Amino acid sequence: MSGEMSPTGKPLGAGSSPELRASHADRDRVVDVLRVAAGDGLLTAEELDERLEIALSARTLGDLAPLTADLPPVPTAAGAAVGEEAKDLVRIKQVHSGAISRTGRWVVPRRMELEVTFCHLTLDFTDAVITHDRLSVEVKMMGKTLTLITRPGVEVDTDGMRLAHCRVVHRQDPAGARVPTVLRVELVGEKTHGRIVVRPARRTLGQWLLRRPASRRPADV
Repeated sequence: MSGEMSPTGKPLGAGSSPELRASHADRDRVVDVLRVAAGDGLLTAEELDERLEIALSARTLGDLAPLTADLPPVPTAAGAAVGEEAKDLVRIKQVHSGAISRTGRWVVPRRMELEVTFCHLTLDFTDAVITHDRLSVEVKMMGKTLTLITRPGVEVDTDGMRLAHCRVVHRQDPAGARVPTVLRVELVGEKTHGRIVVRPARRTLGQWLLRRPASRRPADV
């Protein structure tokens, strides 16, 4: 594998020396590329684990480049964020209506105010564009479920919430423990009745089969 490739699998530019120190963002981009490649079947579970370990301890761009040099380029959220600005504040106000969601490729603002009554609300960070490291969410919500769907590198803190007849379900992603935090979501305010659910994105069938122990995977034909 050539060392003349960038961490995302593209040729290094004139100003991108392999000896330059790697930042957290550089490592995060490589981790995203590796996970997408594994989900597409381009890497085995063992190869993914090996490359993730190297990526998370990489010190220079030259250390990162070989990890993705044999993989097709993948536009990551961090890369796609170039030229896009996050709003300082996004307000969502809704009463007795259908489900509300922010999904797909949406730009995460710096602050959100949620004033919702008896409506399901979902914030899906799986493909969100993240341009900063903190999102403050002020919640004033009654009934139904507030769902936050995370990805490796996205952490959710619910300690600042006041709950009445409401419970929190927080499902951790084991893979996230090895990935540096790129976004910390801090919930404050109050939620009465219903639930707050924090969970990772559901795996596709291919990703589920990839992470199963080799002894339990379907035999090759």
